[in-house]
Amino acid sequence: MTVALIAFAIVIGLVLVRVPIGIAMGTVGALGFVYLRDGRWSAGLGPAADSVLDVAQNDALSVIPLFILMGMLIAQSGMAHDLYRAAYAAVGRLPGGLAMSTILACGGFSAVSGSSLATAAIMSQVALPSMRKFGYHDTLSTASVAAGGSLGILIPPSIILIIYGFLTGQSIGKLFLAGILPGVLGIVLYLFAVAFVVWRKPDAGPAGPPMDRGEAKRSIIRVIPILLLFLIIIGGIYGQVFTADEAAGVGAFGAIVISIAIGRFSWSGLIRALSQTVKTSVGLFVLLIGADIFNRLITRAGLPDDLLALVQGNGFGPFTVLAIMMVIYLILGAVFESLSMITLTVPVFAPLIASLGFFEGDVTGEMALIWFGIIVVVVTEISLITPPIGLNVFVLRSVVTDVSTGTIFRGVTPFWVADIVRLIVLICLPALSLLLPMGILSFGGG
Repeated sequence: MTVALIAFAIVIGLVLVRVPIGIAMGTVGALGFVYLRDGRWSAGLGPAADSVLDVAQNDALSVIPLFILMGMLIAQSGMAHDLYRAAYAAVGRLPGGLAMSTILACGGFSAVSGSSLATAAIMSQVALPSMRKFGYHDTLSTASVAAGGSLGILIPPSIILIIYGFLTGQSIGKLFLAGILPGVLGIVLYLFAVAFVVWRKPDAGPAGPPMDRGEAKRSIIRVIPILLLFLIIIGGIYGQVFTADEAAGVGAFGAIVISIAIGRFSWSGLIRALSQTVKTSVGLFVLLIGADIFNRLITRAGLPDDLLALVQGNGFGPFTVLAIMMVIYLILGAVFESLSMITLTVPVFAPLIASLGFFEGDVTGEMALIWFGIIVVVVTEISLITPPIGLNVFVLRSVVTDVSTGTIFRGVTPFWVADIVRLIVLICLPALSLLLPMGILSFGGG
């Protein structure tokens, strides 16, 4: 356990001095094995080589570049504008309607991009000009984009859920299904957050002008192909028509077909999408290889077993342990970005969650791990808008250079509270996460 804790401390130190998390975890993991093998380099580096091969040859991880490509193609086609116009047609005339339209559009774009940062960056260019035109306060306009963008890591297809599935050995398809209802709940609570802000300060988000009925109809028709693509992917997984990796292929191909059908396909756009996909995928695979090496080290050092013995020895109940984990995540979220938190903590916490008996008859811990995965992603969403790091806030700040970081952080406070409410609901009502993937409503064991 001492070796594992020292390794964690070194990795955290390297991350704080801006060493990429994948490089930090891989290096510390490999050197840790050398130490455990009495300084024998050949024996110590063997597990690191095994990790490289295991990750590279893992067929299930083919979903990562394919879903990234799908999101890039959708972004290149300009469909984010269509989503925003359709959302505006539905709620734009309400007080705070443009901010609500932004939340709905972010939710829709998240369903085909899987990336929070991409959602925040693109929607800032789509939605902010309209909100500024109609006199929205900077706090509400920027916060709605930053918070709405965070939905991208939960609503399927989610890259974070794919990584969680890889780290815990859980079905990516079931994780995708588990994220749907919590994602919808997040959208609803964010809409209430906007309504609360404009109720307190009506001038913060005035209602937008009504859209012509014909234009509203055309705007809604334009987003039907995106909705169909999402329904085909999720419906195919839910109906067991195809697996998650096959769904990724269908999604990427469908994005190309939609771009051609609506007349927005270009070879230059395809090349840009492919280039961005390669860059993003390479970075994620380096992260996964480093995480696998480090995970082997902490498992070999016995940290998960020692933590379980510590919990059992002190008589902590399952929900006490879960509450402690949530506090740890909220603290880490103030200083770490989401992927760092996931890759550092999940390999340690997941075996503990699977062993605590949250659900009756859940012998393998599958139900508990899928439920925990959604909870972890929601906590990670919170970290995206939590000071002082809040990556979505800084992405937005790089686009809107005339708005201070403090202004954006003040604006996201109601959305942060909404996320805390959602976290509590998901912990108390696990059926929201487990109903679609497993049809499970019963809670037991704790």
